[in-house]
Amino acid sequence: MSKVELSDTYVRETDSRIRHREFLLQGIEKLTLLHDTFMKVALKDVEACQHVIRILMDDPTIEIVEVRSQYRISKLVSKDAVLDILAEDSWGRVYNLEIQRKTTIDHARRTRRYSALVDAEYLEKGKEYNEMPEVYVIYISETDIWETRETESPVERHLKGQIEEYNDGQHTIYINAAIDDGSPKAALMRYFKTCDPDDMSQGALSRRVHYLKREKGGIGEMCEYSERIFNGGKEEGRREGLREGCEKMMHLMREQGIDEAIIEKIMANVTEQEPVQRM
Repeated sequence: MSKVELSDTYVRETDSRIRHREFLLQGIEKLTLLHDTFMKVALKDVEACQHVIRILMDDPTIEIVEVRSQYRISKLVSKDAVLDILAEDSWGRVYNLEIQRKTTIDHARRTRRYSALVDAEYLEKGKEYNEMPEVYVIYISETDIWETRETESPVERHLKGQIEEYNDGQHTIYINAAIDDGSPKAALMRYFKTCDPDDMSQGALSRRVHYLKREKGGIGEMCEYSERIFNGGKEEGRREGLREGCEKMMHLMREQGIDEAIIEKIMANVTEQEPVQRM
């Protein structure tokens, strides 16, 4: 039997369950912790997440008590946000870990939004401002986005002309996976980039990765998660294709001077109850 390239297109067009599972397993093996998909599964484990936070915070005493992956914060009038990892320690401090592989976005305003969202989520009605938790946004980038040539770049705030730190409880730490300065943080980033299941150098994190990539229960968990993403992608692609086609059709009908009410009736039948926004 000739070797078949298990591309996404091929798997979408075949009914072979064996080949589909091989495709998922092949994808899992290649995933690293710089893929937010894998990181979200790996770090929802409290001990693995605690290992990462302890190293990035230079504090081996931190005890993580709660972890949420893909934590959605919904807003009524503004854009919803999904945080990669949200964790809380035994002192009530909150940590938001984010993976960023793109270089073309406004990183500073992105981290500002993360901090604001976490603040809004934790400031309960009736509480005083001094009850707000310390919030640490740890922003892990694949490239040297600030061109500092440093593995770690904490953001420091000061009043003009003053040495003393301005501390409002918000902390932003940029971690640069592209630079190896020989520190424990750089060693952790090396592991993030390879995610070798046979490399047991990172304690609880290594055990979690080995479980997800080598052990039956972990492989099953990853296949189930990958399946959800795969099916979600197919459904999103279908909806996106339908929306694009409907928009073109609406544009053509408007050019022909067809009444808006008639256009809406036609589109309601075409989409079979799928809502179409008016342009």
